[in-house]
Amino acid sequence: MSNTNAPAPELKLEVVTIPVSDIDRAKSFYTGLGWRLDADISGDNFRVIQVTPPGSPASVIFGQGNTVAPYFIVSDIVATQAELAARGVEVSEVYHFDEAGQRRSGPEPTRRSYASWASFKDPDGNPWQIQEVTHRLPGRVEAGDTVFTSSKELAATLRRAAAAHGEHEKRNGGQHDANWPDWYAEYIVREQAAQELPL
Repeated sequence: MSNTNAPAPELKLEVVTIPVSDIDRAKSFYTGLGWRLDADISGDNFRVIQVTPPGSPASVIFGQGNTVAPYFIVSDIVATQAELAARGVEVSEVYHFDEAGQRRSGPEPTRRSYASWASFKDPDGNPWQIQEVTHRLPGRVEAGDTVFTSSKELAATLRRAAAAHGEHEKRNGGQHDANWPDWYAEYIVREQAAQELPL
């Protein structure tokens, strides 16, 4: 590694992939354990199932024709890619996929959650993917949970809440909102639960 003094990038383990011999039997087994079924997606010669153990921030994927590498999520993929490169990792460029499914350079133009990627391999050739996630899809957060695993993640959420609150104050004649802590709290809880955000 070329620069171990660079800030260590924050990588949250999101998905691991496991081999199974019978997809439906595995699905029945894991959902029978009470694991949340996040996805069951089929296409030409592939099927991908994602399940999450109760209370776990990380999920498990299995299926057929599944080439998904285990991956991490980050709140700022551009910064993470730069931090990894500064530590001497041969990390790919940041990329996204257009509406036709074609890979394009750079983060997804609107920075939509789940849409921007990078990748790297360890010295033994094990592949890892990195995905930018700023807020979860509906159903991916347990009801009532509002959890932050780092100050960096909380700060990013507060920035989004501050920007949204600024728009809220503009819509209300530019008046200072003395109840801004309540508004921020409502925004943050709703965002994590993938509910409609306050106006």
